[in-house]
Amino acid sequence: MSKLWQKTTSVNELVENFTVGRDREFDQEMAAFDVLGSLAHSRMLHSIGLMDTADLELVQRELKAIYADIEQGGFTIDDGVEDVHSQVEMLLTQRIGDAGKKIHSGRSRNDQVLVDLKLFFRHQLQQVVEETETLFRQLISLSEQHKDVLLPGYTHLQVAMPSSFGLWFGAYAESLADDLELVLAAYKITNKNPLGSAAGYGSSFPLNRTLTTELLGFDSLNYNVVYAQMGRGKTERVIAQALSSIAATLAKMAMDQALYLSQNFAFVSYPDTLTTGSSIMPHKKNPDVWEIMRGKCNRLQALPTDVAMMTTNLPSGYHRELQLLKELLFPAFADLKNCLHMGTFMLQNITVNANILADPKYAYLFSVEEVNRMVLSGTPFRDAYKQIGLAIEQGDFNPDKTVNHTHEGSIGNLGNDHITAAFDKLIGNFDFAKVDGAIKGLVA
Repeated sequence: MSKLWQKTTSVNELVENFTVGRDREFDQEMAAFDVLGSLAHSRMLHSIGLMDTADLELVQRELKAIYADIEQGGFTIDDGVEDVHSQVEMLLTQRIGDAGKKIHSGRSRNDQVLVDLKLFFRHQLQQVVEETETLFRQLISLSEQHKDVLLPGYTHLQVAMPSSFGLWFGAYAESLADDLELVLAAYKITNKNPLGSAAGYGSSFPLNRTLTTELLGFDSLNYNVVYAQMGRGKTERVIAQALSSIAATLAKMAMDQALYLSQNFAFVSYPDTLTTGSSIMPHKKNPDVWEIMRGKCNRLQALPTDVAMMTTNLPSGYHRELQLLKELLFPAFADLKNCLHMGTFMLQNITVNANILADPKYAYLFSVEEVNRMVLSGTPFRDAYKQIGLAIEQGDFNPDKTVNHTHEGSIGNLGNDHITAAFDKLIGNFDFAKVDGAIKGLVA
């Protein structure tokens, strides 16, 4: 197997297969980012005199050609090649000769894979933010559209107080806004450049790490080279927390959806084409999308623990099991983005029941409204509470079903404009335009 570190001794095939594992599979997803790192690194080598202009032009030209192949789906890691780093360097050397052998000066596979992962994670987090924003705006739109439609609120799964579809949809929108605070923290930690840390102890070459930071669109450096390596595992752990937070919001929403779609509730409905049937019960309309989403998102909530268990008690420096983190994070990104996308799609096709509270079993929802009305008329709260409780016990409770909630965040004053403004401010903190501009400049 072709390896960057291979000298003369061959590794036992059983050991090789066990240690390489699924690396080549996940490295395929990092290919474009490996090329970006090499584009920046080679320009930096030229700036400090470790690569002449002729070699730089050859390297840049071929790296951009490889990048184009990756973007068009024409890049693969050959059988017998250990990883994406080996594949790219092998292609360069085959195409341009000795110039291709020079790109590894001043770096190790350790910081090479670190920068690949940081670029990959940064890109994935951007896609998560974009999918989250789409779902957020769909929820806000539904909240405004159905703000005057009441539905029962529950505590302990018992009928409690009046709620509304405006509150229900808006609650999940605001939850996503808080989730995005964690994503922003993960993005900030991710968006720091480890390139130049080499194997974790720097290099005797006069590397210009600020230059590669600017070329790759990072906000800043991981300055301390030991910490740059320690950041592997920590970065994944913080990202896992962010992804699991969004997953928790989606899992709860999926549970509500499955419950509210059941005949016993019948608060919402979907077209037949978006539900599934039964092999023996012709009446069934199963909420399979929401159930699969609930399962996937519950599994994603275990992600921080999985990452922690993989990295707990490791000393500083690189350790081979860190590669296994890719097996946790890469599928997690795919699952969460898919759940966010499907959540938006389903909500674009939801129908709400506008007459839920006509059912007599929901009359007790208004007990607190009646107590409050008496208090507003001068009755002490505890006396009003007892009088309404007695009327319910005696079967004499006949409530006025109008709802007068006006404070911030209540049925009559949702605060969606404030929630949206806070969300928009948060989105602006990601500064994706800077990153996009840097990447376009690298591959131009």
